[in-house]
Amino acid sequence: TMSKFLGPCYVQLAKNWIPMLGMWGAMGTMGLVWATDWRLILDWVPYINGKFKKDD
Repeated sequence: TMSKFLGPCYVQLAKNWIPMLGMWGAMGTMGLVWATDWRLILDWVPYINGKFKKDD
């Protein structure tokens, strides 16, 4: 489907860049969690959210 819009050279380039973009996306997400209120974000992760319950 991509080869209809792009030439075969660009399709191969896109396939080569997908893992790199995935890695940068994951690192960017981790950087966002680190730079912001990490507990607010990690409360949405199912396994982790039970570890940080507040004693009220």
